[in-house]
Amino acid sequence: MNEQGARGGIWNYKLYGLPFPYFLLITVVVLAATFLGVLPSGMAGGFALMIVLGTILNEIGDKTPIVRSYLGGGAIVIIFGVGLMQYFKLFPEYVVTSINDFFKPTGAFLDFYIAALITGSILGMNRKLLVKAAARYFPTIFGCIAVSFLFAAVIGAITGYGVVKTLLLIALPIIGGGMGAGAVPLSKIFESGGSMTAAEAISIMTPAVAIGNAVSIVLGGLIVKMITSRKWNGQGQLIARGVDPTEMEISEEMKAARDRIDLGQLGIGLLVSTTFFAFGQVVARGWSALGTGISIHAYAWMIITVAIFKIFKILPEKYEVACYQWFQFIMKNLTGALLVGIGLCYLNLDTVINSFSLTYLVLCLVTVIGAFLGAAIVGKLVGFYPVESGITAGLCMSNMGGTGDVAVLSAANRMELMPFAQISSRLGGAIILIIGSIMLSLLGNLL
Repeated sequence: MNEQGARGGIWNYKLYGLPFPYFLLITVVVLAATFLGVLPSGMAGGFALMIVLGTILNEIGDKTPIVRSYLGGGAIVIIFGVGLMQYFKLFPEYVVTSINDFFKPTGAFLDFYIAALITGSILGMNRKLLVKAAARYFPTIFGCIAVSFLFAAVIGAITGYGVVKTLLLIALPIIGGGMGAGAVPLSKIFESGGSMTAAEAISIMTPAVAIGNAVSIVLGGLIVKMITSRKWNGQGQLIARGVDPTEMEISEEMKAARDRIDLGQLGIGLLVSTTFFAFGQVVARGWSALGTGISIHAYAWMIITVAIFKIFKILPEKYEVACYQWFQFIMKNLTGALLVGIGLCYLNLDTVINSFSLTYLVLCLVTVIGAFLGAAIVGKLVGFYPVESGITAGLCMSNMGGTGDVAVLSAANRMELMPFAQISSRLGGAIILIIGSIMLSLLGNLL
């Protein structure tokens, strides 16, 4: 009986959706091929190794209490764990070269992932929520951005770290929505602008993202306990004059459609998302030909285009669902692989160590505080409760995207505000990519 229970326990414990013994067997095969020098080159072997490593390190991060609760969990452990392995030369050189060949030079896999992320996350939003909240919620997000950047710039100037360096390499990635939707595409924008390589940018920005996430979670828990007046604290209600929470829900029809996974729909999602990315490249080329002097990255044009399609219902809903399902498939199955690639190909621990200091920590702290205060102040002006607007449009901008939203709202006991947090993480992060593209064009040469 005990043996059966123990065996059942092992089989019930799953990694990457597989019972532990199966995943263990796969891990042994992949690692044996890796260190015997026979791992297939390119994506075939690269994905096998990246998925195995990503799954194991993600599990460690999500099960380690302090890391899980305050530092971004699995995402941070994957990036820094693989970065450490590369730092100590634990990977065979041919493996590093092989993964670099399909991951780094042209950003092929990064672009593929980001195209799915941007298209699916925006088209998968509740359009009514987007339209209803835009008039008041977006000014609140801009309040978050403006005050956080102001605080960061002032302290950057006072400490001697540098205003431009602080804004571009600390404030932008913290407010940008985490790694996959924030720091990673920002690093690509930096590289395209010629101010620094993506590897240099990601090595400086990654610690900022992790620290910003930790500070956001801690503040989320503290603020609701420190500010209890009903004038400032809505006890979980964002709009001071009330709103029907059912209006913030996704329709049952949309939920049902999302749950009906169709292989053909996934293919449509792949095609539509990559087409939006291609259109972004076309517009970016046309904009550059106008000679305006301001460079706007293709990601930014893609975001604008997808948002227009969503707001004006240009795409039939079934194709929006297809893009959302494709985004979910990519995010669920390949995010770990993406983060392994970032740690292996982009993270330089020497740069991380040289960048980190007490000044760096203080700059991260004031950026998050500014995000909360900016969103709280503007939120109050447009009819929101300051505590709730500061948490959703502020701290949910300065955390690490979706997982950060859950952590912040859990700490603040405000999980009912998740739809607004998602606007911050998805569209707020998209706004940061647009702002970052413009800022880099204007200030990149001053780095």
